[in-house]
Amino acid sequence: MLSDALLQEAGALLDACRSKSIRITTAESCTGGLLAAALTEGAGASDVFDRGFVTYSNRAKHDLLGVPSELIAEHGAASRDVACAMAEGALRNADAVIAVSITGVAGPNGGTADKPVGLVCFGLAQSGVPVVGEQHIFPGDRDAVRSAAVAHAIAMIRART
Repeated sequence: MLSDALLQEAGALLDACRSKSIRITTAESCTGGLLAAALTEGAGASDVFDRGFVTYSNRAKHDLLGVPSELIAEHGAASRDVACAMAEGALRNADAVIAVSITGVAGPNGGTADKPVGLVCFGLAQSGVPVVGEQHIFPGDRDAVRSAAVAHAIAMIRART
């Protein structure tokens, strides 16, 4: 699932963060830790990557990241609002200056008319900067959606480094 190209992107991100002494953390739902796996594939990642939160269930989002249950109930787990709250919670609970979150509907089941399979929401939190949320619909099967989500999260962090 982790292609050579994706691992190269992750390595380039780590190098960029390392050169600026930037530490990062992740909060993942639909990718189930794939972003953290990509970032830690190579040796020496610990000087940049602090920790990753895999919060697949709504309860985990609430318990580990402090995402309000009411926010999840109102907007659903696959939403920009929840993604932003996930990123903020990860940043609060880590020794990092940038946090990225991923939540969505990777499929093949679970999609609705409002939230189709392929919908992925992202949050990016950074110390001293307002949190940013994004939403994208990625084509393809479960593996393709998850890989695209990891690549996009890497690109979001890279844009800040």
